[in-house]
Amino acid sequence: MINKIYSRHIYKVYLIRFTYITLIFSSLIFVMNILEELKFFSEHDDVGIGFPIFLTILNLPSILFEIFPFIILITTQFFFIKFQNNSEILIFRNNGINNIKIIFHLSLLVFMIGLIVITFFHLVSANMKNSYLQFKNKYTKDNKYLAVINENGLWIKDKIDNQIMIIHSEKINKNLLENIAITTYDDEFRNNNSIVAKSANINNQIWKLSSVSIIDSFGKRENVSNYNFKTNFDYIKINSLFSNLESLNIIELIKQKKDFQNVGLNVSDIDLYLNKFFSLPINLIIFSLLSSILMFNVKFKKSTTFVLISGILLSVIIYYIYYFFGLLGSNNKIPISFAVWLPNLILFLSCSIGIVNINEK
Repeated sequence: MINKIYSRHIYKVYLIRFTYITLIFSSLIFVMNILEELKFFSEHDDVGIGFPIFLTILNLPSILFEIFPFIILITTQFFFIKFQNNSEILIFRNNGINNIKIIFHLSLLVFMIGLIVITFFHLVSANMKNSYLQFKNKYTKDNKYLAVINENGLWIKDKIDNQIMIIHSEKINKNLLENIAITTYDDEFRNNNSIVAKSANINNQIWKLSSVSIIDSFGKRENVSNYNFKTNFDYIKINSLFSNLESLNIIELIKQKKDFQNVGLNVSDIDLYLNKFFSLPINLIIFSLLSSILMFNVKFKKSTTFVLISGILLSVIIYYIYYFFGLLGSNNKIPISFAVWLPNLILFLSCSIGIVNINEK
């Protein structure tokens, strides 16, 4: 009965601190992003203040999703600061609740927060990010372009001057498109001609087509071995159009991975994102454990500023550890699963060693 009372108290105090810290970070992110949006829309006289605020709100959850580990780390620090200031650590010890039990309850709570984040919160943040990109795209220079990948291959809508182009390719092999069909239209969507090619080198915006058949609007066919075709797309731009993975929910991510594999696109970034996504609850526990170990080792005697700076420095170090392994994974130097789970394993084992030493502190 006593353990249940104390565990409820731990959960209550932690969730209150978690809510406060999340609101503080949300406010900071909101201010920084609203300034960026206002700068972006400064050239659009027809846009009032309300629209940038609306876009900032839509973009906020996806940014929070990325920094949840840092939020957990800071929350854990403030949790222990509160416990020490109120002498609650001593009260817990006097009632048989040692340091490891406190950390166990925190880890359990943080794991549950992680599960909620990757299920409900991510679904909301992905939908809001998708809406954000759709609204924002209407005001970008690329709003006349469109690229989609599905089970039938790559589809591109492009426009140069008064010519609209619909491009389809069955396969992407690095910087080559294979089995291409291009249909061009005028401004009133009347067919100008059609181009069929075996392949196209897309290193730059002048595509080099090979084994080409050109069919004009009257059905006359001309076969040529090579043909240069001007577009607004190259290999880098095509890949960048599908880089907003945070705007897709988990089901859409898995489908996009399958479509990318069918077309021949590299799926390393999607694999990396999916592994990070599913490892988030464990990731949050690790940040909570590291923060707990840090707090017990400074013995709460330092100032709050010192503790926060220590937490920030710790976060930076951990960030670069994950970044280094992620870079190795995305460049296919090590398997993607290793790139995500190996640093988690190393940090978790390091935390386990640290936990053994803090029960007597």
